[in-house]
Amino acid sequence: MDTIYGFLERISYQNEETQFTVAKLKEKGKQDLTTIVGSLAGVSPGESLKLTGRWVYSKKFGEQFQVEKYESVVPATVNGIEKYLGSGLIKGIGPVMARRIVRVFGLDTIDVIENNPGELARVEGIGPKRIATIAGAWAEQKEIKEIMVFLQGHGVSAGYSAKIFKKYGRASIETVRNNPYRLAADIHGIGFVTADRIARNLGFDPSSVMRAGEGVIYALNEFMNGGHVYCPYGLLVEKASQLLKVDREVVAEAVAGLFADGRIVLEDLNRPGEDPRPNHKAVYLPPFYTAETGLARGLLSLKEGPSCLRPVDAEKTAARAEGKLGIRLAGKQKEAVALALENKVLVITGGPGTGKTTIIRAILEIYQALGLRVLLAAPTGRAAKRMQEAAGHEARTIHRLLEFSYQAGGFQRNREYPLEADAVIVDEASMIDTILMYHLVKAIPEHATLILVGDVNQLPSVGPGSVLKDIIESGRFRVVTLTEIFRQAVESRIVSNAHRIIRGEFPDLSPPRDGGPEDFYFIEEEDPEKAVNKILALCTERIPRHFGFHPVDGIQVLTPMHRGEAGVANLNSRLQEALNPGGDGVSRGYRTFKVKDKVMQVVNNYEKDVYNGDIGRITFIDREEQEVRVEFDGREVSYDFPELDELAPAYAVSIHKSQGSEYPAVIIPVLTQHYVLLQRNLIYTGITRGKRLVVLVGSKKALAIAIRNNKPQERHTRLRERLVTQQGAGILEEGKI
Repeated sequence: MDTIYGFLERISYQNEETQFTVAKLKEKGKQDLTTIVGSLAGVSPGESLKLTGRWVYSKKFGEQFQVEKYESVVPATVNGIEKYLGSGLIKGIGPVMARRIVRVFGLDTIDVIENNPGELARVEGIGPKRIATIAGAWAEQKEIKEIMVFLQGHGVSAGYSAKIFKKYGRASIETVRNNPYRLAADIHGIGFVTADRIARNLGFDPSSVMRAGEGVIYALNEFMNGGHVYCPYGLLVEKASQLLKVDREVVAEAVAGLFADGRIVLEDLNRPGEDPRPNHKAVYLPPFYTAETGLARGLLSLKEGPSCLRPVDAEKTAARAEGKLGIRLAGKQKEAVALALENKVLVITGGPGTGKTTIIRAILEIYQALGLRVLLAAPTGRAAKRMQEAAGHEARTIHRLLEFSYQAGGFQRNREYPLEADAVIVDEASMIDTILMYHLVKAIPEHATLILVGDVNQLPSVGPGSVLKDIIESGRFRVVTLTEIFRQAVESRIVSNAHRIIRGEFPDLSPPRDGGPEDFYFIEEEDPEKAVNKILALCTERIPRHFGFHPVDGIQVLTPMHRGEAGVANLNSRLQEALNPGGDGVSRGYRTFKVKDKVMQVVNNYEKDVYNGDIGRITFIDREEQEVRVEFDGREVSYDFPELDELAPAYAVSIHKSQGSEYPAVIIPVLTQHYVLLQRNLIYTGITRGKRLVVLVGSKKALAIAIRNNKPQERHTRLRERLVTQQGAGILEEGKI
């Protein structure tokens, strides 16, 4: 084992999941940069590092230093101090200010900041406010020094150490020593694998029931991240046993302990009158159990509750709405309008071009003519904005409709403080997950009508559940399925090909005919690298030149996968280089953020009022204050540098993340390397995101695989059964494991 010291010049690569990093280090006394490799979570260019490890030689990459342990150190030279202070570690000091400070105090700089910060007033541009900021930041760094040393000794990076201190304060070391697995639940970015490594370093027994219990919670959360609401007991025990490499008996004991502590819910799936099967149980995390059972009760109660709708002649009422709006309703549309006057809960589903928006306008007009208070909502900001423009009536996101408040601790509208409405119409209902739908239904007054509008053939919600599908399949509510494609939509090859695909037919890939719609193209390319090059040419030159779309704001690349040549990560790197070259960015792991970059929020941040899937543009980066500002739909949101892991480049996004959005132009790679994710509803969802232009780049073989694969992964959810049986839950009593 050798130890080297140096200044971190740049990060060449970092894997987001494993934190495996390739970086360049400027070693003391060496001219050439040293390549370092290893798990280096949280390091940033500009840091001075002490690295312990081994020298290795690669035929492909040459000599490298393989890092086993590392820590950030205070430099001992004037140049090192300047780089250290200017690296962004201390809020209020950037490269320019670091140069000024070191010019005044030289080798005494660190001592001045730590013991006599008032002297910083001698530096040009530093006033009392900035002195207070620097002193506070330095004091915080000093306070967490002991914690950082402790955690670094157990494999935790400096960046995560700061997050741990922010969460637990002076109790950080005690908390981590007592139960390091809490980090996985409490600290964004630290998963079970990292917490487990810390626990092993601290001497925790790998076969302990505590470890098994936390592993079960981790496995359950991973299952929920896959869209499931619960996990079958046997599958959970098997998965957790494999993950933890312990006997199933240890996992079973851990499950029993979690149930006794109220950290999970167990529900008996055996039906009355049938021979009981051992361990035939559903395992829920409590919030999902509460949401699913509460949603079922809420929907059935709303359906059977009193109505404020008075009897009217549906045919005459629809005719008046047609005259007022200057439209003609087709047969199914008239049926939907009539049912909206008779039913407390109604579902309207159909593909693109089938007139869902027209129905919303007609029902809205009729309800308002009857004097009803109507609220319009959608799951995302973009969907709500589109709904408002189409309906000519205010539409809000469901979060805003329910008055979510981070400070007040959640949704303010609920059963005790319901929405002031006689009818609630929700668009893009296929996107709504179990928890959000539960909160929505809970806030709708019992006399009100709920109308859900959406395309059930699209991908299900990103969050757990398949709410719209379950509601339809329960047979408990009236459903109108729109199939007729209207004339204007028939003229769009996007619409016609989307309907072909959902029927299991191959789309029309022939070049557009003279005088025909130029809105759907297929560019054949089987080689992934060449396909990426063609996508770059489409974004930067061909589409902007031929169609006039803005290369960043008007074109969205949607891809089935995150990894691989045509995956999200590589496409974003290549597109950023092509569409926003140059400039001085801020690095977070392998990602670099620059002014004008297109970015996506990747987690819900209720405090900032931005949500998973929101897309914006970076407008401002301040290295001195360690601040990045992003504009989302005309509203600017501020991020501190440590919060940048909530953002991801969005020149290319996954098709799943595009749900509820529409883009002027969409480019979709469809390649056989995406084989495991190629499904009919995935391609259908991607194509229907394009408003005026869709371009597929890939192979006909891959497209055929996707269209034939009409068996998307079934989600574990019991909403349909609860609605069918009108029963609550067969929750197990304590001890009946």
